[in-house]
Amino acid sequence: MSISEPLYDIIGDIHGQYGKLEALLGKLGYSYAHGLWTPPDGRMAVFLGDLIDRGPQQLKTLDAVRAMCEAGLAHCVMGNHELNAIGFVTPYPDTPKTRGMFAREHSNKNRRQHIEFLEQVGEGSDLHAYWIEWFRTLPLFLDLGGIRAVHAWWHQPHIDTLRRHNMHDGRLSDQQVLWALGKHDGQRHEAFDAMEGLSKGLEIRLPEGLTFTDHAGHVRKDARTRWWLEGAEFLHEIAITEGVESPQLNGHPIPTGFNPIPVSGAPVFIGHYWMQGKPAILTPKVACLDYSAAHNGPLVAYRWHGESELTDAGFVEAGAP
Repeated sequence: MSISEPLYDIIGDIHGQYGKLEALLGKLGYSYAHGLWTPPDGRMAVFLGDLIDRGPQQLKTLDAVRAMCEAGLAHCVMGNHELNAIGFVTPYPDTPKTRGMFAREHSNKNRRQHIEFLEQVGEGSDLHAYWIEWFRTLPLFLDLGGIRAVHAWWHQPHIDTLRRHNMHDGRLSDQQVLWALGKHDGQRHEAFDAMEGLSKGLEIRLPEGLTFTDHAGHVRKDARTRWWLEGAEFLHEIAITEGVESPQLNGHPIPTGFNPIPVSGAPVFIGHYWMQGKPAILTPKVACLDYSAAHNGPLVAYRWHGESELTDAGFVEAGAP
């Protein structure tokens, strides 16, 4: 790390919990004046996405994070909730087959997940369009030299795919959004799997007949995985069932296709996974900073001091003030 390179405070999924963000930034020594949170000298914030949905103060959260980014005091990657928000308003071309369809289907389930944002921003308003336009400009991943940041999974082949299609930097076009989310005709662009992976993680189909119920009450046949683990042998070791460790999974072998690349090089920071308990590193190279702030958990940051291997001492957390 060069002497001039900033030291980073990486912050997990906020989901409109501005009170927790305010408390966390204060605890980290950031100062607030004239609508802008300013970090201590030599530091910079990195937000891991999922700024929106669920929480009561999404607009205050967005205003705070955007102001910091535009002042050069922060970076922010795109989370799956920002990607879904873009898809919710991105229509397919007007053809007989796709008329009235959007990249993110307007199903009851999808609308329920997104309703707090739509109500707070005013669905179809100029303010709605303003924030969607900003979401389109958020990077899908960041390699900052000393650290790397992505919402759910750092997977180099997916990153290379998005680079090939010029989806790694700058504004996402309607066509790129349709590549990333579109699956209406059964034909998926290769960017679909890449975007799914980076923003939602590596998921696997559970054995026939096995399901679990997620935090939103949906019955799932697919499970997120602990892609950072090395040497696992059984399905229950890698499957994430959101706090419900199903005994049904015990003894099942890991399905073929679970072949994540071991993490080496600069540490990787992720959100997305609704962790519980005391914040702790996943490996010396990987830390998750989503500890369920959207519900009753704290908002969590990692205060990085330039280390090449992470430790539990780097975590800072704050609940509602």
